[in-house]
Order: sequence, then C-alpha cells, then structure tokens
Amino acid sequence: MSTTEGRARRRTWSLYEEKRKPREYEVVTHRLNYHFRREPAPFELDPDAPLNRFYLANREGSPFQVDDWDGFRDPSQLTYRNYIALQRERESYLDNAIDDFERRDHYAGLDPDWVRTVASLYVPSRFSGHVLQMLSVYVSQMAPSSYITVAFHFQGGDEMRRVQRNAYLTKALSLDHGAELADPNAARAAWEDAEAWQPLRELLERLLIAYDWGEAFAGLALVAKPAYDALFNEQLAALARANGDGLLALMADDFALDAARHRATAQALVQYAVVAQPELRDQLQTWVSKWLPLADAAVEATSALFAQAPVPAHDVAGLARTRTRETLAQCGLDGG
Repeated sequence: MSTTEGRARRRTWSLYEEKRKPREYEVVTHRLNYHFRREPAPFELDPDAPLNRFYLANREGSPFQVDDWDGFRDPSQLTYRNYIALQRERESYLDNAIDDFERRDHYAGLDPDWVRTVASLYVPSRFSGHVLQMLSVYVSQMAPSSYITVAFHFQGGDEMRRVQRNAYLTKALSLDHGAELADPNAARAAWEDAEAWQPLRELLERLLIAYDWGEAFAGLALVAKPAYDALFNEQLAALARANGDGLLALMADDFALDAARHRATAQALVQYAVVAQPELRDQLQTWVSKWLPLADAAVEATSALFAQAPVPAHDVAGLARTRTRETLAQCGLDGG
C-alpha cells in the first residue's frame, strides 16, 4: 500500500473544526486572521520589526484574551455579499426619500434659524463621524479573530455612510441658504475651536491612541458609540422633526438601524468573552470606568447645541447618558 493510500482521509476544509456543514458566513470568514498567536511573530518580518512589536504588545499582549476567539459569531452574520445587498436597499430608500423632499423644495422652506442650528450641530459632525470610522477600522484591524474583524469593518463602512449623507445634505442646504454652509474651513473651525465640541473631540481623539485592542473595543463600542448614537441618531431625529426637518429626521432614523446592529455585536462579544473568561468582566469594567466620565462630559457639552434650536430639545444629555447605561447593563456592566 502506498504512503498516500495509507494516510487517513482529511476533510476538504481542515481549518473548520465543527462537525457540521459550515454556513456561508463561516465559509468566507473562518480563520482569515492567520497571524494571531503565530510564532515567532505575527508577520513574516524580523520578530523585532516595529509592526510585529506593535501587534505583540497591543493584541497578543492585551489583557482582553480568551483561549479561542474563533468561536465568536456576530449576531448579524454578515458577509460582504449580504452586507452590500442590505445597504443597497437602505441607500435606495434614502435616495427615494431625498428625491421626494426635493420635489417639494424642502430645503428652501426650512426656518433660517433651524438652518443655523444645523450648521453648528450637524455639519461639524462629519469630523466626529470620521473619527468613529477610524476607530471602528482600528478595532477591526487589531482584532484576534476574523469574525470580529469583519463585523467592525462593516461598522466602519456604516460610519462612512453617515458621513457621506452629511456631506450631501450640507451641500444641498448651501444652495438655498448660503455657500458658507458648505465651507469646510467653517465646519473644521467649529470642530477644533467651538466650546461645545471640545469634550467630544477629546473623547474621540484620546480613543485614537488607545492602542490596546481590548481597550479600543471597550471605549468605542461600550461607551463612546452608544453615547454618540443617542445624540446624533435618536435625539437629532427628534429635534429635526420638532423643527420641521423631516428629511434629516428620516436619515437619522435610518442610521439608528446601523447603530442597533453595532450594539448587538458589542453585547455578543462581551457575552462570549466573559463566559469564556469570567474575570474579563472586571477588566472591561475598568476600561468603562476610565472612558465613561469623558463620554458624560461630551454629551453634556454637545447638548448645549440642541438647546439653541428654534424648538429646543430638553434633557438631551440625560437621555444620552441613560442610553449609554442601558447598553452597559445589557452587557452586564455597571455605568455608575
């Protein structure tokens, strides 16, 4: 008998270890992240190369670890194919809504005082939105499992979707209410200098240098994102409706569907981690306690912009803080 004939027959796909047929989600996602815990170093470079040292310190060296990250499954189980199909349908919905509002000359009919509120509250959010996209992609890049990588990569795409609609609406408003609305220098000046934006800017820009992948995940997904989405989806939608801007309200409502999916991913990842390693709950709580005061300060300062609308919103900061604590409670964590 030949050596080949004597070998035990192996499965067609030896990387998949469960004794069942893999779903499409698993076929295109499983163990794409081949370099986690790879010896002697993640990448085929000198083990002492800066790239290898960075990953070893901030991913393999993170205290947020379980024995098998590849057992995690995102609740949405999105692949590139069905993510594109999902968002194409959502984008078609928004395009049709925009066409309908434009036929009714919606932008020209808005209260000028409301447009000034949009200029100070909504237009500069393109910068915070870009930071959220960068943070999502960082967590995706540093994640120890491709199941986590894929989920946060799509989250980064969702953030860019929100930023792109901001750019469109800003330009459309400028055609009826003055070219200065679309001046990027004015929006940047608000983001960098306006008092109401600085606590949010501090929160997000400090998160950009939270290099430990576990801390980046906790600060973003458990603290900053829930607070931010409560402001710029839920509260912005309510404020826009109260001030006669149905289009902005519909857009914010649509982005809230993305945010709900992001929270479900975060909750599932926390649950998976603390079931595998119960002591990780304390580590996550430490990170939450570190970032939560910055998030509370951010929503308190930003809420002042909501109060400047012709029909102002009330207790915006309180509602945002409540939503953040609800997210933490769903993850089994304490919001203080």
